[in-house]
Amino acid sequence: MAKRTPVYFVSHGGPNTMYETDHPVYPKLQSIGKEITTQVKPSAIVVFSAHWQADRPNTIEVNVSEDEPLLYDYYGFPRHYYLEKFPNKGSAKIAQRVIDVLSDNGIRTEKVERGLDHGVFVPFKVMFNPEENPVKVPIVQVSLFDDETAAEAHIKLGRAVEKLREENILVICSGMSVHNLRHLMMLGRGSSKTMPYSITFDEALKVATETKPGEQRDENMIGLLERPDARQAHPTFEHLLPIHIAVGAAGGDQGKQTWTLQEGSMAWAQYRFGEVEA
Repeated sequence: MAKRTPVYFVSHGGPNTMYETDHPVYPKLQSIGKEITTQVKPSAIVVFSAHWQADRPNTIEVNVSEDEPLLYDYYGFPRHYYLEKFPNKGSAKIAQRVIDVLSDNGIRTEKVERGLDHGVFVPFKVMFNPEENPVKVPIVQVSLFDDETAAEAHIKLGRAVEKLREENILVICSGMSVHNLRHLMMLGRGSSKTMPYSITFDEALKVATETKPGEQRDENMIGLLERPDARQAHPTFEHLLPIHIAVGAAGGDQGKQTWTLQEGSMAWAQYRFGEVEA
């Protein structure tokens, strides 16, 4: 079998992830980035973020811009958060390739021009530090569907882009394994209390994701949205759906949780699908 890239799901946190070098997720993201630049060595990256849902129903938006400023899509942070830079270039050619494979699978697309949102540039700034571990390949961001309950549709979306992996294009999906921002505000930053659902849902996600590839894995992933703790772990599902895309893009490759941390009303699981050649 020809070599193909793995698929990654990264839990990205908030914009403070870029600055909190003492948080346990920071070196984990650095390690994933180093693995990508030194072992995977992709020719391009296609990335899906929890922070971009399409405006139109049953449509996927694809960023065709090659040079747009970052989107500082967060509120209430210090001024320097809005001056952050992450050097990146898009690719109209790669964007068109994404559009082609989606169209081949019956998925309607729309071309847009936008910058990378914080679900991309925040983890990428840690993974691909411009000074220490730059990634010098095009980055094309693709939206989620507008329906945050459409787990099956997002698995099919991932399956449509699986073919790109055979072309040395890396698929990265960015969200959170548990994400309850309202409870985070209630608990207060720095609280040592971990919510029960952060543990139970994060563990259930691991079981579903590490199920043997096939119909049962897809069913288990879809079933996560029906769990009694699902709406506590994810009051809205946009931070969960990227891992459904990753499962779809994985195809017949096994998923593996490489690390997690259950913290307050959040969980930070990181996943890889497929193997990395030494």
